[in-house]
Amino acid sequence: MTIRFAATCALIALSGLALGACQSKSYNGASGGGGKSASLKAMEQVAIAAHKCWIASKDPAFKPYQMANELNNFGGTPRFLLVPAKHYGGKPLLVVQASGNSSRVDVYGPLMDGALGSRIGADIARWQTGSSDCGTAA
Repeated sequence: MTIRFAATCALIALSGLALGACQSKSYNGASGGGGKSASLKAMEQVAIAAHKCWIASKDPAFKPYQMANELNNFGGTPRFLLVPAKHYGGKPLLVVQASGNSSRVDVYGPLMDGALGSRIGADIARWQTGSSDCGTAA
C-alpha cells in the first residue's frame, strides 16, 4: 500500500512538472518581454488595479460581485469576469479582456448598461494607461 502511494505521488509530481513546462510557453505568438503578450501585460495591469480598487477595498458598489480571474487561459484571450458573489459559477455580469498581441482591452456585459457602466469604463481606461489609481467611488 505504501509503495502504491509513493508511486502515485511521484506520478502526480511528474504530471505537475509536465504541465508547468507547457504553461511556460507562449502560444499566442508573442515574443520578448519574458514571453508575455501585449494582451497579457495589459490585462495583468488592469486586473491588479480592478482587484485592488473594486474587490480588496470592499467598495460597496462592487460588494455584490466577485472576480473570476482567467488571465492564464490557453485561448490567447486573457480576461477577468465579475460574477455574482453568491454564485461563482453564474453568468458573467462583466467581461474585461484583451486578445492576441494587442494591448487594447475590451469591456462588455450587463454591468456596462447599468449605473456602474460609466465608472467601469473610466476605471478601465485609466488603468490601461498604466495608472493604478482607484479614482473616486460612484
